[in-house]
Amino acid sequence: MPPSSDTTAEFSFFDHLEELRSRLFKAVAGLVVGCAATAFWAREILDNVLLKPAIDNGIRLQNIEPFGQAFLILKVVFIVGGIVASPWILFQVWSFVAPGLYEHERRWAGTITFFTTLCFLAGISFGYFMLIPSMLDYINVVSDPNITDNITVTYYFGFFVNMLLASGLMFELPMVTWVLSRIGIVSPALLSKYRRHSIVAIVVIAAIITPSPDPVTQIMVAIPLYILFEISVVLSRIAYKRRATTA
Repeated sequence: MPPSSDTTAEFSFFDHLEELRSRLFKAVAGLVVGCAATAFWAREILDNVLLKPAIDNGIRLQNIEPFGQAFLILKVVFIVGGIVASPWILFQVWSFVAPGLYEHERRWAGTITFFTTLCFLAGISFGYFMLIPSMLDYINVVSDPNITDNITVTYYFGFFVNMLLASGLMFELPMVTWVLSRIGIVSPALLSKYRRHSIVAIVVIAAIITPSPDPVTQIMVAIPLYILFEISVVLSRIAYKRRATTA
């Protein structure tokens, strides 16, 4: 006697749970491997990557917590290990979601995932090589010789990670616009109509995410944001045309 539809649905449900458990286990295992591999070079990463912008600008950091440096090493291992393992983790997520998508949705989602990762890495590179050094240089410009800047390494680490994250998210604007245009929420006409308003918003955002009142630093942030906005307008036109063609 063939199984009932309820039994089949129940088995199917538990199969999905088993697949989810397997993918989660593999993702966590990949994270552990990434963190373990990073631990061998944690000191080199700390000195040559994390602390390098401060060292290059002559900023000497201090630790005021008993286990501050130990916890800092653990943070570096976890964050860098997560970055190293992120392709494997994304692959596990994709492997779990892909069977439920149509063929054209798989191609579309795969392309979006690739370019989203690319844009985020470009934003992190911009933050590391341009945004953070300019901010730290501004500290030397405005510092009073009668005042000693005692910056804790914990505060510096938080500033470092937040700036990289903010820069990475800023560079996601073109891909967000592409997706919203593809599903019909945003149109190129709408973006063009509010171009002037967007310029004002970009200036405000640049002033908010840069902790210094230095106009040069704010311009350095505002110009890439405006370029990203114009790229978003172009991508919106392409996405909107494709949506109209497939509709």
